This record gives sequence, structure tokens and C-alpha cells, in this order.
Amino acid sequence: MTTLVVDASVAIKWVVQEQGTAEALLLRRHNLSAPELLIPECANILWKKVRRRELTEQEARLAARLLERADIDLAPTRRLLEPATMLAIALDHPAYDCVYLALAATLACDFVTADERLSRKTLPRGYSSRVLHLSDVGRL
Repeated sequence: MTTLVVDASVAIKWVVQEQGTAEALLLRRHNLSAPELLIPECANILWKKVRRRELTEQEARLAARLLERADIDLAPTRRLLEPATMLAIALDHPAYDCVYLALAATLACDFVTADERLSRKTLPRGYSSRVLHLSDVGRL
């Protein structure tokens, strides 16, 4: 089984039906990792969906409970601060997204996201990890 790092844009699709849900569910057959940042990011997405009336409060609560039980290794973020900062500077991209990239580099595995802008980023030389869009998971 392949190890992959996924972000909140992927994880949320495991519990909320939207474009890319089928592909996100296919990833569950791999060993998945994410920084602990995944937790507040998923909570924020669920809050936004309730605020926009895309989910009810009860649906958001159920989705949160399911995500709490998801089979994903959560890594502490402290040791990712420096590499995430350097990636953010090199890529001119928000540092919170680069925490996921830093974890993928640390684990020497690929990173999967549903974020179009982020998936177009190419990691600087020396990184064995790749940034993949969720639509590319069929090739894994």
C-alpha cells in the first residue's frame, strides 16, 4: 500500500457528497497521513457549509464524528514549521497549505489535494514528493 498525505479538501469529501467524492473514497485503500492541522480545517469547512446552508447542523455534527474516526495518521505540526515556512516562501503560497507539503516531503510520499491552485504548484528541486490533484488518483 502506498502512503499519501491528504488535506482537508480531500478528507471532507469522505463525509460530504460533492464533486470528487468517489475519487476521495478510492484513496482510503492507501495509508493516509495528514498534519494535525487537518482537524481545524475540516471543522472550518463544516462550519462554512452550515453557514451557507449546504449542510444542516445535524449533518455537520455527523460528518465531524465520522472524520474523528477516519483511519488517518495525524502528525504533530511543530517539526514542520521550518520546512513549511521555506516551502511557502519558495512557492509564494500560504504556509498552512505548505504544512501538508512539508509532511509529504518528510514522509517521502506524494500529496493529494482537491485544491486546483495548490495542485498546480511544483515542488522545488530536491523533493521526491509530488503534488497531485484528486482527479489524478486513478493513476496511483
